Amino acid sequence: MQPSPEQSNKEKIHRYPCPTCGAILVFEPKDGQLSCPYCGHKEVIPSSADRVEERSYEEYLQPRSEQLQMLAESALEVQCSSCGAIVTFVPPEVARECDFCGAKIVAQPKSADPTVAPEGVLPFRLPQPEATANVKKWIASRWFAPNALKKFATPEAIDGVYLPFWTYDANTLSYYTGQRGEYYYVTESYTETDSQGNTVTKTRQVRHTNWYPVSGTVSRWFDDILIPATKSLQRKRLDALEPWDLAEIKSYEPAYLSGFKAQRYQVELGEGFEQAKAIAEGVIQGDVRSDIGGDEQMISDIKTHYSAITFKHLLLPVYAGAYTLNQKVFQVVVNGRTGEVQGDRPYSIAKIALFIASIVAVILLLYLIFGAK
Repeated sequence: MQPSPEQSNKEKIHRYPCPTCGAILVFEPKDGQLSCPYCGHKEVIPSSADRVEERSYEEYLQPRSEQLQMLAESALEVQCSSCGAIVTFVPPEVARECDFCGAKIVAQPKSADPTVAPEGVLPFRLPQPEATANVKKWIASRWFAPNALKKFATPEAIDGVYLPFWTYDANTLSYYTGQRGEYYYVTESYTETDSQGNTVTKTRQVRHTNWYPVSGTVSRWFDDILIPATKSLQRKRLDALEPWDLAEIKSYEPAYLSGFKAQRYQVELGEGFEQAKAIAEGVIQGDVRSDIGGDEQMISDIKTHYSAITFKHLLLPVYAGAYTLNQKVFQVVVNGRTGEVQGDRPYSIAKIALFIASIVAVILLLYLIFGAK
């Protein structure tokens, strides 16, 4: 008799059983170990001897099947039917609500598809209770926020999820043409009327600019240009969560995923590199201006050649939650290392109206008390 697909999936699930009580161990951000939520038993995650190494961009731009793998042997994934985000998790972790739009997850989990596996992970350091406490403080500072925002003050409102990022390294050699402006000053005479009404002749130095054609080359090594590989959160929101202590990146181990979820990257490797080039071009423009020198610079053209391009796929930790109000999605995210909170906040028209009415009432009361005298 052939086992059912459900039985087969159960047999493939690799968990981290507690040797003391048999419960499932989960990653504990506070001490960086696997911990039993029932008996408190702890186990150290074995540190890998492997370094977090760069991979060849050209080799993975069109990855072959042997270059792809699952995040964990037991990994399951589910896709949100509302916003399309795909999250991966290891049982007994489940996905009930989408962390990015707040919609109920109705799709059935399936075995995770192979992907370009992460080289490194920045483990959670902030426990969920502390993340929730930070959100409560953030909510308290939002005047006129609707009561719906208080949903985020509950422990189950935000969930730990690793977000995908790319980092890119590259050598650049840039050829430029432009003009260098050099100031010179000419003495000019002018007249003005003094306080006694007399016409007075004075001199002043007037600045002019001589422009000279220039051309040249500049080179630079770019290291770890960080690009979010998620489209589920606004870029400005992710940028505001920085800095990330990337020096603490660990070689990826599936154990870090125990008790947490991970989002599948939505920005492909090539698309991410185009975003990295846009960041690099801003830096290169500054290099060109420095190379041109003079007092002013005009850049006519820059052509940049990229070589020795490498990348890393990283997972960075956030606590995230979302809800819908008036058909608009509001998100709150917390840096899983520093506790920095960023989010959208709606305004309650009712609370604002009540506040204005209260002010008007106080003014009228004061007028009746003092104005009638």
